[in-house]
Amino acid sequence: MSILNVEHLSHGFGDRAIFQDVSFRLLKGEHIGLVGANGEGKSTFMNIITGKLQPEEGKVEWSKHVHTGYLDQHTVLEKGMTIRDVLKNAFAYLFDMEAEMNEICDKMGEASEEEMAVMMEDLGTIQDLLMAHDFYVIDSKVEEVARALGLTDIGLEKDVSELSGGQRTKVLLGKLLLEKPDILLLDEPTNYLDEQHIDWLKRYLQEYENAFILISHDIPFLNSVINLIYHMENQKLDRYVGDYDHFQEVYAVKKSQLEAAYKRQQQEIADLEDFVARNKARVSTRNMAMSRQKKLDKMDVIELAKEKPKPEFTFREARTAGKILFETKDLVIGYDEPLTSPLNLSMERGEKLVLKGSNGIGKTTLLKSILGLIPPVSGSVELGDYLEIGYFEQEMTPGNNTTCIEEIWKEFPGYTQYEVRSALAKCGLTTKHIESQVRVLSGGEQAKVRLCKLMNRESNVLLLDEPTNHLDVDAKAELQKALAAYKGSILLICHEPDFYADFATRVVDCSEFCLRG
Repeated sequence: MSILNVEHLSHGFGDRAIFQDVSFRLLKGEHIGLVGANGEGKSTFMNIITGKLQPEEGKVEWSKHVHTGYLDQHTVLEKGMTIRDVLKNAFAYLFDMEAEMNEICDKMGEASEEEMAVMMEDLGTIQDLLMAHDFYVIDSKVEEVARALGLTDIGLEKDVSELSGGQRTKVLLGKLLLEKPDILLLDEPTNYLDEQHIDWLKRYLQEYENAFILISHDIPFLNSVINLIYHMENQKLDRYVGDYDHFQEVYAVKKSQLEAAYKRQQQEIADLEDFVARNKARVSTRNMAMSRQKKLDKMDVIELAKEKPKPEFTFREARTAGKILFETKDLVIGYDEPLTSPLNLSMERGEKLVLKGSNGIGKTTLLKSILGLIPPVSGSVELGDYLEIGYFEQEMTPGNNTTCIEEIWKEFPGYTQYEVRSALAKCGLTTKHIESQVRVLSGGEQAKVRLCKLMNRESNVLLLDEPTNHLDVDAKAELQKALAAYKGSILLICHEPDFYADFATRVVDCSEFCLRG
């Protein structure tokens, strides 16, 4: 049974086409991975099928009475609401039913015999529905999901406006899972989740009976939960049965077959054109020449898709730093309240140190405290000599109206326009991306702009806060290679062991000293 039908969808931004005549069908129980390079339109596709964005052409049709749930990182959580309030909101329709039931009970005292019979029937229907949807065990269900996602450690009475990016994602994900929709739409759900909660989500999706569409660049996670791949490339959407690894094998074969057919056809075209050019003027061979010209005119010419620019990340290195990069002395970090016990941590030149641990326990705060961007609650941080620090923040400042060119020019005013364009192109951005405003780019493209700034400034220590979030497979592999080759030191926050396993010299579990760990 088809849950969703998308027919002849076309959409773009300005003169940049995203989809051209795309069709798509979702069936009951399908577990789909939606994949493609940064900027190919995966999140745009999600926004169109959820009705947040109207397509220029085409039709999007959902089956009647289908309940969809969309994990959208940009959902606004209202100040004053607690985590518990947001999670219980998943059952708002059941609370409405309970209110209706209570209203019926209040009216029963004044009802006639006929009205009473109707009321009793309505009451029975509502009670059956409440029982069927586990209304009377809502609190325990909320506790169960909150515990699985680590929200009970934060405290269910905490105001949602005080949460970190990762905690916020967990709350939205928890609410979504409690709603039990007929179809889940998940846009990079693992971006802000740590290993433990990624494992829990993996098990949940493996056992999920309904359909879901998942956008993710975390290939091991993707492989473990999906049974279909839809690949988005060059304004098209192609379907592959199986996991991501199988898709790559089939895609590589299709690509080589197309390239071979293209070469054969190009040779045939050259031969035909040569024959026509040599024989069209001769009376004796003119008919043969015209026949071959007709064949040329009718030929369905094979076109190869333009190769997407592959990023090439290399970090410029500054002079050697001193032996000790930083040292903390009984450092307690936090804002209104402490997040850690007194911390004595040091890092030496040449180390590639990874900070891991649950979201919201203070990894980003620790990084910013080391940089001096956030004052400590108590204790101190001592920085070493000759440090040239490159800092990659988790997210870009919202509401940025500058173009990519202007963004790089602000940092490097001495660069020529050619140098700016070359620097951005080296990060895998096309001419159209480079001339666009930063705010209209995808999360992965914005990350590439931030990496471009980092690459073009000399450094001897890199502080990187979740740099793999939003990056596509090619960009992630290239960043991994660049960090392994970097001669300087690295302090990295990351929740993907596969990414840092080959170059990390030390891994610190922040839950050992963080009060919420």
